[in-house]
Amino acid sequence: MALQVCGAGFSLLPPLGRRAVIARAVAPESTTTKVEVEKVNLGGSEVRVTKIGIGAWSWGDTAYWNNFQWDDRKLKGAKAAFDASIDVGITFFDTAEVYGAGVMGAVSSELLLGRFIKERQQKDVEVAVATKFAALPWRLGRQSVISALKASLSRLDLASVELYQLHWPGIWGNEGYIDGLGDAVEQGLVKAVGVSNYSEKRLRDAYNQLKKRGIPLASNQVNYSLLYRLPEQNGVKATCDELGITLIAYSPIAQGIIQIYTILYVILLVCLYNELVACTYLKSTDACLYEFLECLVESGRLLALMVLLLKLNYDMNTLADTLNYHPGALTGKYTPENPPTGPRGRIYTPEYLRKASTCLQPLVTRLKEIGQNYGKTPTQVVLNWLIAQENTVPIPGAKNAEQATEFVGALGWRLTEQEIEELRSIASEMPSIVGFPVEKL
Repeated sequence: MALQVCGAGFSLLPPLGRRAVIARAVAPESTTTKVEVEKVNLGGSEVRVTKIGIGAWSWGDTAYWNNFQWDDRKLKGAKAAFDASIDVGITFFDTAEVYGAGVMGAVSSELLLGRFIKERQQKDVEVAVATKFAALPWRLGRQSVISALKASLSRLDLASVELYQLHWPGIWGNEGYIDGLGDAVEQGLVKAVGVSNYSEKRLRDAYNQLKKRGIPLASNQVNYSLLYRLPEQNGVKATCDELGITLIAYSPIAQGIIQIYTILYVILLVCLYNELVACTYLKSTDACLYEFLECLVESGRLLALMVLLLKLNYDMNTLADTLNYHPGALTGKYTPENPPTGPRGRIYTPEYLRKASTCLQPLVTRLKEIGQNYGKTPTQVVLNWLIAQENTVPIPGAKNAEQATEFVGALGWRLTEQEIEELRSIASEMPSIVGFPVEKL
């Protein structure tokens, strides 16, 4: 029997059953007046979102965030982050079917977000929800997109979402996935569609394929920050601007490099285990040798997964040794005396942070100086730098009300052109950073 790893109904593997994870409802703790925040259109679509969104990856997650456990305290923190975001006027939330999908008591981020929306006391609050389709190898054809979307809508308890994205380009079948996005729009299940981690070529192909149906490609969600400016270097940012596609920036305060590798590594491990168990099961039931070999060879998945795991393991080890900064150090959150806890603490040790702080010192110092001039924090300066790039919507993650409240302080003002270029110049002196592998597909 193949292994199934679920999180609130989402399975990383072909479904053999379903396990529901129930989160205790948390009542809103405050109902302060919502502030009006400027909104922008997502690409050529009619969907309007706030100029900053909130990334909901950490909500319900136990694989990387939250020290391997999800409890009432963290649930209250996530709910408080949601309510505080609404209170300060941020109403755009980004999630995905893989967020919170896993073992160790994880709870689906989609499920939590849906409940938070429903429990909000201001019933007329307009929340824009974005979620994502996981382009897993066994998902083939346009119908797989529709099926996954309907499952996401069920978890969110919504009839439709504002934005549905392909989380990463598939190993194959991408034209079918794009067709599925178009079908979702025509069926009224989504108001706009986008992609994520798409290179310039893939971005143009997706744009042109949807254009034939009169459907705009609204967005491309990529890793983009002051310290990770690959979208500026590989043509993705310029292509987004040229085609009128909004660039949604994840990890906008330079978090998530190791995180992305970690979640991908876990997914591949589960997939590999599934293949081995499935093939062993065939053999143990006296299946003929042909069937056993066919299981291994027909799609080449087993060998491909092993190669990917070895390569990813090498990349993660290399990254931990060569990445001369820690994301939290950029904003002053983490220091050698105050390292992160959980799995991040095993990667970013006090010794590692001491080296990082030395490397980052010129940039951190300038961020603080600029922030003092505007009465802003380094985090707000970093986010404003991204917003100043135009056609860019950052989506930092918020685990509590304080973080959500801080983010809105990046709005309503603007760095000067001199400050923007000065920060870019200082950041350019930092060592090169390794990104998400699929960006190069």
